[in-house]
Amino acid sequence: MNEDEKIDGCKPEIDYPCRWQYRLIGEERHAMVAAIGRIKDMAGCAIVDGNVSSGGRYLSLTVETTVADEAERMRLYQQFGADPAIKVVL
Repeated sequence: MNEDEKIDGCKPEIDYPCRWQYRLIGEERHAMVAAIGRIKDMAGCAIVDGNVSSGGRYLSLTVETTVADEAERMRLYQQFGADPAIKVVL
């Protein structure tokens, strides 16, 4: 097995519960924050403003929250990505 195969086949070791960050990209901050509130209890989240695109059309928010396990981490990723106010989840 070469080094690339080792890296591609590796899954990161994550100790749960842990703090996890999602970078969300969208067009309207208010709509993105509302989407976060619909998906996750805001009391357990830290939301930090990120960059704005050079044309001013897109902006990013970083959402940090505690996730209990991989299932919750992936569920949140999928729910953020499914909301129309959020264009990209990283």
